[in-house]
Amino acid sequence: MQPGSTGHAFAQAGIKRRMTHFTLTQSYAALPERFYAPASLTPVSSPSLIKLNTSLAQTLGLDPAWLASAEGINMLAGHTMPEGITPIALAYAGHQFGHFVPQLGDGRAMLLGDVTDTSGHVREIKLKGAGRTALSRRGDGRAALGPVLREYVMSEAMAALGVPTTRALAAVRTGERVYREIPLPGAVLARVAASHIRVGTFQFFAAREDHAGLRLLADYAIARHYPQAAQSAMPYLEFLENVITAQAQLVAKWMNLGFIHGVMNTDNMAISGETLDYGPCAFMEHYDHSTVFSYIDERGRYAYANQPSMALWDLTRLAEALLPLLAEEETVAIELAQKALNQFEAQFQTAYLAGMRAKIGLTQPLAEDGALVQNLLTAMHKNRLDFTQTFRTLSQTEVMQPTPERAEHTQAVGAQLPASHRVVSTLAEWLPAWRHRLAQEGAVTLAARAAAMQAVNPLYIPRNHLVEDMISKAIRQEDDSAFETLLAVTTNPYQEQTGRAQYARPAQPHEVVEHTFCGT
Repeated sequence: MQPGSTGHAFAQAGIKRRMTHFTLTQSYAALPERFYAPASLTPVSSPSLIKLNTSLAQTLGLDPAWLASAEGINMLAGHTMPEGITPIALAYAGHQFGHFVPQLGDGRAMLLGDVTDTSGHVREIKLKGAGRTALSRRGDGRAALGPVLREYVMSEAMAALGVPTTRALAAVRTGERVYREIPLPGAVLARVAASHIRVGTFQFFAAREDHAGLRLLADYAIARHYPQAAQSAMPYLEFLENVITAQAQLVAKWMNLGFIHGVMNTDNMAISGETLDYGPCAFMEHYDHSTVFSYIDERGRYAYANQPSMALWDLTRLAEALLPLLAEEETVAIELAQKALNQFEAQFQTAYLAGMRAKIGLTQPLAEDGALVQNLLTAMHKNRLDFTQTFRTLSQTEVMQPTPERAEHTQAVGAQLPASHRVVSTLAEWLPAWRHRLAQEGAVTLAARAAAMQAVNPLYIPRNHLVEDMISKAIRQEDDSAFETLLAVTTNPYQEQTGRAQYARPAQPHEVVEHTFCGT
């Protein structure tokens, strides 16, 4: 079974709009109208730029000076568009906390189109919070300032940590209020992604038994993200396998960093393998595999430890949607899909354990490494050790190979950073086994091992209390300095920064943030 050529043509060509300052291709808008709805602009009172991601703009071949101009800011706010740009809202469905909703879609977002970056990769630009669309379902279509700043910081921090993710191009104040529990300042996020095609996009067509639309979407996605699959004898099966692999590797990276997405609904799973939508997300502090931050996740469906199984659950929904394309006979299609899904667990475990090995300084895999990692996590849980700080502490040469002189230095380090001293003392039973395992690695200098570990164990993450503090200051005081500082610190996560020790420590008891919110 070969994919059709139409989806490939849409993905490769589309409608080109040559602006004065950049060329925009509206490839998704070239698909049939049932894939999207035209999005009308909703002007705002006084758009103003909060932050422009200058380096990303340059990578995308955009002119930062023009984006920061009045015309550019108006576009980024969804206030007015340069002539020739007609935004669209994408249609999709999705399972939300296990319940299927056949009609979702971009209720507060609009896709402007594609640009080609300096590496030749095609990227979409989308505005989030730009007003009502035909798919808003009674929502106001707006975003409050807090969630916009949260997504900006979180997505850029994730990019700096090496995690596939959507990116933040700009954040803009609208000058207007949005109403949630209380009136809040409004804002718009300009988001960049490989595409915004989700598992829920496929579910949209499958639920309608629109097999022609399903095939067209699959062809488009293959051409866009997995072009090698088009050459396969079974392209749609290989497409499914590629998405499964991408998600297994993505979730492993989340787990290696203690990241909790918070809302792993099928409409939040991008088939590109990028982290999509930063609503009630957070980085775990003290290690607890049952950690949940999302206020609405009362039963812990998307708890930290559940993320691999929830990813597989979502991927199973994708496989169900693709069944008509996998084989003419349903029993054969189900068998093929199940075989593909069965690969997820091994792929996830391989990626996860490789990441954990790197975090504790191991390069040569041995069978007992899984138990060594699990024993560490058990000790961290028992002693409520901070996830990020523990692994960073292990990267100190004094911890790896203590001598009388090094022990004295370790105590000095501990005097400056009490948490590091606590990590060493509370892991006393685990450390000898780890040091024995390090000795099996061969001739590696302590300095080289420490450097390799520090390259994968961040010193700085967007800790929840810091994120909430910068949001509070931006809202209550109209002070963006905390946002700017947190962004600067967390986008350079691996290098120690002078005078920034407070950004590396966990929350004090009075600073702990127990719940995060989506903001819709």
